[in-house]
Amino acid sequence: MQIIAHLHNDFPTKFGLPRQSGLAKNMLSTIVFEKEYQVPEALRGLDGYSHLWLLWEFHQAKRESWSPTVRPPRLGGNTRMGVFATRSPFRPNPIGLSCVKLEEIKKTAEHGYVLIVSGADLMDGTPIFDIKPYLPYADCHPEATGGFAQDVMGHALKVEFPEEWLEKIPEDRRETLLSILEQDPRPGYQQDPGRIYGFAYGQWEIKFRVEGEILTVCQVEGK
Repeated sequence: MQIIAHLHNDFPTKFGLPRQSGLAKNMLSTIVFEKEYQVPEALRGLDGYSHLWLLWEFHQAKRESWSPTVRPPRLGGNTRMGVFATRSPFRPNPIGLSCVKLEEIKKTAEHGYVLIVSGADLMDGTPIFDIKPYLPYADCHPEATGGFAQDVMGHALKVEFPEEWLEKIPEDRRETLLSILEQDPRPGYQQDPGRIYGFAYGQWEIKFRVEGEILTVCQVEGK
């Protein structure tokens, strides 16, 4: 398969990323096509769709072997489930599938037409194999069940973000950051209230701790 594009956003590492697409609805990403695929005709009709499917590669989770079971973080990191019952990146083939909202088809001087999407759960630099339109009449199943993943859906934490740190983040990026923090970025098996966690968000390093149901931002390093 050929890589047709790469996605770019404020998350250079997987820590802090939304666990599923659509959970951080205001998180914007840009899809930049490889030169060979920077053909305007390939996008004809795309503006008629509100959402897209992205077929992409877990490029930092490649392994030579695979395991039939994995340990989902949301189950505490100890319970094993069948790999095909999870969305773990450690699969026989490192392929991901995400549904995103198409916000804009934008013409740029450097890369031709790019796609601005929201709600992606991909890290910066992720290779994309294909893009397909989301079809509500075929792809939406309100009666679907969510298995154990539905049972362990987390509730939102209360986020305490002191003004001295919040003011370091541009206003247009605050809502996305707050939604990420509310979802508790920690692995499910790490519950130490004294531990300081950190992740990269754009050009900033966000450090926080969690005690009970309260997440407190301790420091924001960077610009």
